[in-house]
Amino acid sequence: MQRHGPLGQGFVLALSGRWSQPEADYRAWHRSGDGFELGAVRLVQVQPGLWVANMIGQHGIRPTQDGPPIRYDALDRCLSALGEEALKLHAGIHMPRIGAGLAGGSWDRIEPLILKRLTERGIPVTVYDLP
Repeated sequence: MQRHGPLGQGFVLALSGRWSQPEADYRAWHRSGDGFELGAVRLVQVQPGLWVANMIGQHGIRPTQDGPPIRYDALDRCLSALGEEALKLHAGIHMPRIGAGLAGGSWDRIEPLILKRLTERGIPVTVYDLP
């Protein structure tokens, strides 16, 4: 099984400093291989009414001759599944500019996916610009 993305860098480093459960779940999910594939999403509850989404939207951690690690089709599937979960939970979504940092993606390609899969479905989304 190939690892699809790093943990312990960027936004995840700050997240793991606050809650250990999402990283522990990601690592256990990776080891088990159970549904750990591009486009998959798992929600981890970190406190009442608050979940973190582990999403597999990139392949590897470094650019290759095929381009950056981001896989836009996988991210689209992740966002679609996340939208379904958010609707069930009556939840809003808060995120950094996912896929546009270490994954090497273009925000100009990612933002329309967020609009289509989340915002246009009535899900409140807040995107944070991180330093």
